[in-house]
Amino acid sequence: MGETIAKNKKAYHDYFIEEKFEAGLVLSGSEVKGIRAGRVNLKDSFIRFVKNEAFLFNAHIGRLDTTHHFYGHEERGTRKLLLHKKELAKLQKAIEREGYTIVPLQLYFNAKNIVKIQIALAKGKQLHDKRHDLKAKDQKRDIARAMKDY
Repeated sequence: MGETIAKNKKAYHDYFIEEKFEAGLVLSGSEVKGIRAGRVNLKDSFIRFVKNEAFLFNAHIGRLDTTHHFYGHEERGTRKLLLHKKELAKLQKAIEREGYTIVPLQLYFNAKNIVKIQIALAKGKQLHDKRHDLKAKDQKRDIARAMKDY
């Protein structure tokens, strides 16, 4: 992976990550410019299948001030994901099972300077799982602090 542009930290908190995939995005020129400027937020975004094709919904890609309104893009528009047929079939089969969903994890430029998105097959966490993770995180922090002082 190359230069990370945006991460979805909330996904790691709300879901158990089962398997990760890399996907391309169908973008317009103004969207790529917005991404290069770092005007991206994946926080509330999600992935759904429409007619056997994967789409990214609700991802915010901000518009630059210098972009002409005619060539501008919809900031929270839907964007098609580019995946191999086998990957699409695997993901579709998985979300038909109980409790699985597909979440975007991060947006980045690969080695060839092309925008890619890392998506994951995930299972939702219960409230007690989230509490357990926070407790473990606090314990690690306390241990690190104690080791530092020691």
